[in-house]
Amino acid sequence: MVRRLIAAAHLPALLAMLLLALTVGAAGAAATPTTASAWAVTEHGSVRLLAGTVGTGTSGETTAPLGLEFRLADGWKIYWRAPGDAGYPPAIDWTGSQNLADTTIAWPAPVRFSILGFETVGYEGAVILPIDARLQRAGEPLHLEASVDYLTCKEICVPYVVAVTLTVPAGPADASGHAAAIAAARAQVPGEPGGGDFSVETLTLTTAAAEVATLQAVARSENGFAAPDLFLEGPRELAFGAPAVRLSDGGRTAVLDVPVYGLADLERPLAGEHLTLTLRDGDHAVEQRLSVADAGVIAAPPAGPAAPSLLLMLAIAWLGGLILNLMPCVLPVLSIKLLGLAAHGGGERSAIRLGFLASAAGIVASFWVIAAALLAIDAAGGLVGWGLQFQQPWFLVSMTLIVALFVCNLLGWFEVPLPRAIADAGAAAGHVRGLGGQFLTGALATVLATPCTAPFVGTAIGFALAGDAVSVFGIFTAMGIGLATPYLAVAAVPALAQRLPRPGAWMVAVKRVLAVALLATGGWLLSVLAAHVGTAAAMGVGALTGLLIAGIALSARAAPAWRRAGPAVAVAAAVAAFAAPSLLPRQPSDPAATVAAGRWAPFEPERIPELVAAGKTVVVNVTADWCLTCKVNERAVLERPPVRERLAAADVVVMQADWTRPDDGISRYLASFGRYGIPFDAVYGPNLPQGEALPELLTSDVVISAIDRAAARRTVSVDGQAGGAAGTAARPLAR
Repeated sequence: MVRRLIAAAHLPALLAMLLLALTVGAAGAAATPTTASAWAVTEHGSVRLLAGTVGTGTSGETTAPLGLEFRLADGWKIYWRAPGDAGYPPAIDWTGSQNLADTTIAWPAPVRFSILGFETVGYEGAVILPIDARLQRAGEPLHLEASVDYLTCKEICVPYVVAVTLTVPAGPADASGHAAAIAAARAQVPGEPGGGDFSVETLTLTTAAAEVATLQAVARSENGFAAPDLFLEGPRELAFGAPAVRLSDGGRTAVLDVPVYGLADLERPLAGEHLTLTLRDGDHAVEQRLSVADAGVIAAPPAGPAAPSLLLMLAIAWLGGLILNLMPCVLPVLSIKLLGLAAHGGGERSAIRLGFLASAAGIVASFWVIAAALLAIDAAGGLVGWGLQFQQPWFLVSMTLIVALFVCNLLGWFEVPLPRAIADAGAAAGHVRGLGGQFLTGALATVLATPCTAPFVGTAIGFALAGDAVSVFGIFTAMGIGLATPYLAVAAVPALAQRLPRPGAWMVAVKRVLAVALLATGGWLLSVLAAHVGTAAAMGVGALTGLLIAGIALSARAAPAWRRAGPAVAVAAAVAAFAAPSLLPRQPSDPAATVAAGRWAPFEPERIPELVAAGKTVVVNVTADWCLTCKVNERAVLERPPVRERLAAADVVVMQADWTRPDDGISRYLASFGRYGIPFDAVYGPNLPQGEALPELLTSDVVISAIDRAAARRTVSVDGQAGGAAGTAARPLAR
């Protein structure tokens, strides 16, 4: 009983002590400084800033250890300080920070990412970049405001700019809870060779061809190499590929042959140049700076550009534009060309010449507009390409309505007037009325020609888009002149048109036939639109286009009391046509499902190296619903024997990329071959690991021959005849 009373007497004291302990603990926790910023979260990972100490230290400590931590979603990566063939490393803007003099980033040893012949260098998963922050005033608080600009990539690349803030208060520089993680990241930063470390002993320029040189590094390790890799950094004109590694002496000696690209752009000899080398083997890496020795095997490249001359490419562009007249994509506008020629039968030479010059001017002006648009998109950081406007529903609606206006024009319900100034300037000649239509005919021919590429067009566009604005406009002007050459030929020799019968009653029947041909063009445009917005929305646009034609017909053919309503009906139908894809149910086709339903596998470029390594031959076909040449290739070659049987072989994998709608991954894939338009086909295999692009127009022999060249060598039969095509050396991708 007494003990219970004593215990009861002590209970308030025990409760008070417990409350005091909790209060002190809470106060201590509140006093613990924050040593990490809040996470900056994106769709593909998170970023934060870490402090390695809880305080800035005493007056004798002038630096503070920090860490920039990235946690990336599965498969996503960021880039090292030397990113390789693409990408850029994280950059930090410290504007707004207080008591910060400067910072130094240390870069842990990176890993290499190889895909389709491109070599990039960086990190994936989780990584911390150690940072040394130098204080302006030792012993005072350090306030950090960091704007981190970085690029993260998987199949596509996404740039981000995130903001993180952190304050390290004044006080003892005791280790924080993040000190161990920062120290572990710093341990991964390559250091100088020493003791029993491996190192590169020599770096020699063994070949120096105009396009690809070879640097040979000889490295040695007392404990032997497992899988060494070498990363080189040097003049900005150069790019370095993945090394070919040969081990000897029980793995203690490694010879690494590194391809070097861009030597022709280097204005000084590479021999004697100092390069930074990072040699990595497993979890260990060292960094050195060596001078390049010259083995004297091949002399330095001769002076002068390695790329084709601009004059040659202008000729190629003109030829490509000329051939474009014969491509299936241009066939829908041949009706307009034929009508333009027939309309001048028996006419005056000056009228014929001026009309066809107007059409040629419309073609060239349209090519200038396309060139300016591509330059603007490129300057804004977008992806450029040939025929990409057919991936936009608003453009398809516009073209459908324009074709409808041309149909009405052919039927005599609608005339294209010229601006008054132009009309006045040509009124004296008495032939101005049709110049506006001739100019627009040339412009329409250009626009409808852009879904597909002709032979030489892809080469010319690739050269143009890799150069400056002068090259772009020069190439596109030459291509426009090539497409306009038939018009210019008639303008130069008007007798070609004068020999035709004079326009008369027979023209009415011809116009009706050609109007039907243009209606078929409009139907094709609606079928392409259906792939973007679904059948219901496309049919709605088609119905409204019919209403526009009816409105124009009403204003031209109906009784006077009804004619006033015609323009209002036509304008309302046009406005409603643009709104229809947004208002009606949108059920765009699924390219992946469409592809998977057939014999083509979905386009997965990351699988190609794995399939080739397994001995497979991979055929890639890039197509789109709006590419008529693609459809011709498919039906006339790819879907007919013997190509179909060859593609169905067990050792062949066929992939199809549908570019009907915008796809950055497909755009980058095409750009890796220097192509910016379709049709595009490529073949990979053990003998063609980097891939070989096929011509725009396919034949059975071209496809089968490429597959045979790419396939692995087959066994030799008993009579000594090879069972398959001999292998060829792999073509290095353009850098």
